[in-house]
Amino acid sequence: MTRVAEQDLTRRIATRAVHAGYLGDPLSGAVMSPIYQTSTYIQEGLGKNKGYEYARTRNPTREALERNVAALEGGLHGFAFGSGLAALDAVMKLLSAGDHVVSGENVYGGSHRQMTHIWSRLGLTFTFVDGGDARAVAQAVTPQTKIVYAETPTNPMMRLCDLAATGEIARKAKALFVVDNTFATPVFQQPLQFGADIVLHSTTKYLNGHSDMVGGMLVTARDDVAERLGFIQNSSGAVPGPFDCWLALRGTKTLALRMRQHDASGRRIAEWLEHHPRVQRVYYPGLQSHAQHELAARQMTGFGGMLSIELGDTGFARRFVERTRIFALAESLGGVESLIGHPASMTHASVPLEMRRRMGLTDSLVRLSVGIEDVEDLIGDLAQALADD
Repeated sequence: MTRVAEQDLTRRIATRAVHAGYLGDPLSGAVMSPIYQTSTYIQEGLGKNKGYEYARTRNPTREALERNVAALEGGLHGFAFGSGLAALDAVMKLLSAGDHVVSGENVYGGSHRQMTHIWSRLGLTFTFVDGGDARAVAQAVTPQTKIVYAETPTNPMMRLCDLAATGEIARKAKALFVVDNTFATPVFQQPLQFGADIVLHSTTKYLNGHSDMVGGMLVTARDDVAERLGFIQNSSGAVPGPFDCWLALRGTKTLALRMRQHDASGRRIAEWLEHHPRVQRVYYPGLQSHAQHELAARQMTGFGGMLSIELGDTGFARRFVERTRIFALAESLGGVESLIGHPASMTHASVPLEMRRRMGLTDSLVRLSVGIEDVEDLIGDLAQALADD
């Protein structure tokens, strides 16, 4: 079980990002964690080894990444997986048939699909509510509720969950509070400080930041939860390879620096879009017009580079996403390059139409992942794509 060194938790976030988790290379003193590209390890004798027997169970490169991200979140234990959905899969495996989950309704489409199309078939039950309404969350709890699951800010409606209030609801229900922190990252939000038991990340996104690997991560400060997650990680085997771990670890070193630029450009573009005549509404928690801006300012230290816009015309929305020249039309988010997407037909196509409509996720909604390019170039690109036909 990978445990964070105490000194890594006392340093500030940018210092943790660069240094946390790496114990040093005794062979060469390499500054960067080596890539231990091996499936097995030589044992000195029966029952005698250096702590490593088989790479599914332990790998030094993976452990360095796990310690690093756990330290960034202020946790004690990290567990890396082959994707964000593999991390969610491990969370669901903490449960048994008959257990109940209260989840925010506006979660990533793949998360919703896994819950409803896989775990529901295997005996888990789910209630989806507006995660920003603490009263609705509390009312959905039953004696069988074992997990309260939140994504904040949400994908793609940018809704917020009141972490402190929801954490208290989960605590009273004796349920685990699980938070997907992919959009905010530990640079701008640390859910464990507000009562979360487990923090989930798609490391594919901001943590890696370079769109060149796929991975997931779970972080917890609870030893008992860590023991169960470690068993599931090893028993199910959905672990990332050492090279992907190294790529993610390389990415986290610049996380604090990149997030500052994502945030600065995200705020600037959101403000510009809010005054554009072709844009009906901007969803971005950094705007004072956002219904939960006060909550965002209370539990986040920055607002990041993710935002969505309502254009009010499906045909125009489809033309808009195909006309950008710097913003690339692609799935995913959180890379150094700017991306644009159409959630209704891309990331959230598997979410039932009725649920999408209830959330306000229309066919004319467009999601932007603002990269680190020059913000004036990005605004110019959006301006030409939004121009009248």
